[in-house]
Amino acid sequence: MIEQQDITLPPKRVRIFLPQTFEVTTWEAVKPYFDNLLDRKISSAEELRKWFADRSELEAVLSENLGWRYIHMTCDTTDEQARESFNEFITQIEPKIAPVSNELNKKALASSYLKELKAVEGYPIMIRELEKDAKIFREANVPLSTEEQQEAQKFGVISGAMTVEINGQEMTLPQAGNLLESTDREVREDAWQKISHRRLQDKEELDTLYTKLISIRHQMAKNADFKNYRDYMFSAMGRFDYTPEDCFQFHQAVEKEVVPMLNELSVRRKITLQLGELRPWDKAVDPAGLPPLKPFATAKELTDKTVRCFNKLDTYLGERIAIMQAMGHLDLESRKGKAPGGYNYPLSETGVPFIFMNATSNLRDMVTILHEGGHAVHSFLTRDLELVNFQHVPSEIAELASMSMELISMDYWELFFDNEEDLNRAKREHLEQIIGTLPWVALIDKFQHWVYEHPEHSIEERLDYWNSIFEAFSDNITDWRGLETEKSYLWQKQLHLYEVPFYYIEYGFAQLGAIAVWKNYRNNPEKGLEGYKNALQLGYTQSISEVYEAAHIKFDFSPNYISSLMRFVRDELDKL
Repeated sequence: MIEQQDITLPPKRVRIFLPQTFEVTTWEAVKPYFDNLLDRKISSAEELRKWFADRSELEAVLSENLGWRYIHMTCDTTDEQARESFNEFITQIEPKIAPVSNELNKKALASSYLKELKAVEGYPIMIRELEKDAKIFREANVPLSTEEQQEAQKFGVISGAMTVEINGQEMTLPQAGNLLESTDREVREDAWQKISHRRLQDKEELDTLYTKLISIRHQMAKNADFKNYRDYMFSAMGRFDYTPEDCFQFHQAVEKEVVPMLNELSVRRKITLQLGELRPWDKAVDPAGLPPLKPFATAKELTDKTVRCFNKLDTYLGERIAIMQAMGHLDLESRKGKAPGGYNYPLSETGVPFIFMNATSNLRDMVTILHEGGHAVHSFLTRDLELVNFQHVPSEIAELASMSMELISMDYWELFFDNEEDLNRAKREHLEQIIGTLPWVALIDKFQHWVYEHPEHSIEERLDYWNSIFEAFSDNITDWRGLETEKSYLWQKQLHLYEVPFYYIEYGFAQLGAIAVWKNYRNNPEKGLEGYKNALQLGYTQSISEVYEAAHIKFDFSPNYISSLMRFVRDELDKL
């Protein structure tokens, strides 16, 4: 294992444009640096490149400041000061930045020297982004964007406050979720019912919140001259490599190629558990009646084992997680008042990201740290790229980094398990989870398309549509009788719908890419890992398709390609 004393902490970027002691406090403190960029005369391509570098430095400082405010708020949603600090940025600083950034974009695009930079790697992609941003920017959307962010963060506050009492003990929902792996069916059912009922207590509030968010977002789309928010977001997110029709093709391919595998797994589970009816609370327990896997006991143990696992893959990878541990950039355990979910937050100036998650002690938590660790490695691999823009990759690339890490690290999962039986079981459960994830991704994405194509829909129509497509992406073995209300509101647990709309299909595309990376790694570990790292260190200096090609895989979601990858997964499952 890498000891802390052996770690060399990476230096923070040395500021050239801003004073080393500068701190983001108010818009008035920041404004002079934007004015400098706006007023600066540019007389050569080199001066334009220096202008981009100075702008990048300013944006890195602002991005990291916002990042820490968000991190502090999500680590403790009951901290009023942290919430006020975050709100201060998005209400007092960010709205002032948006129109100035648009002016900076126009200044850059109008420069006669810009064409000379198109020969420099990364700049064509960035220039394409600038053109897109300038095209969709509307002054009227600045206050709406602020309002949207304020409303969206309410989801974390509502969800973070959810607890249940089981056997006299108050538990967060992630903690209670561990009981779904209990071999005692009554314990599983009790936990599932209490978790579901607790969620349903806030269903009207979450419905109202989602309806308000849809209204705000639709108005933003109209302001920018788009037919609907889906089309607006495809442009805003820079989806140059695929269209909504490609998403529909993905939905169809998953329904055809993956859902049948989901049915097979459910039939096998029902038979192995010797159940007359397979119920929702029977989906996480080990079919052979074995107790839940416990790959770690504490957050420190989880971190230490992750460092060792990454180090066995590549010492560079292990050292990155150890650096984060040494710098206190990990907050892993679940606790009351903590926002739900998990994330890796890139910190653009420091160059060392922050991992947040809600670990208890289960396999899913272990996979989460590997997933977020993949994101973290990506942040390190891109930290020295010339501009912050080059580091900010689209989700289709970001999630390739994280999901591939889940799979290529599997050869070293023995560090988390004492015996081969548990190890094989963990791998089997994870691969089965992938088979379950792809249909869920397709379901959530298809749901979002409809929601924003029909922005005036009622709550009843929304629930009806959810129920109408749920069956197509779910196994037909699980018995939901008597649980119709719970099923109708399953979508409300999906953070992405509230906080990052349309950021979810990327998980499906990247999962396919990750399977392909893993397949390459299985065939040739050294070459497979080399391709993975080579792709990630490109950042966003090339197109999505070109980044995938650098990893020796395809950016493809056709039925034939999905079928070939799922056959590989099935073969790997059969070996276990």
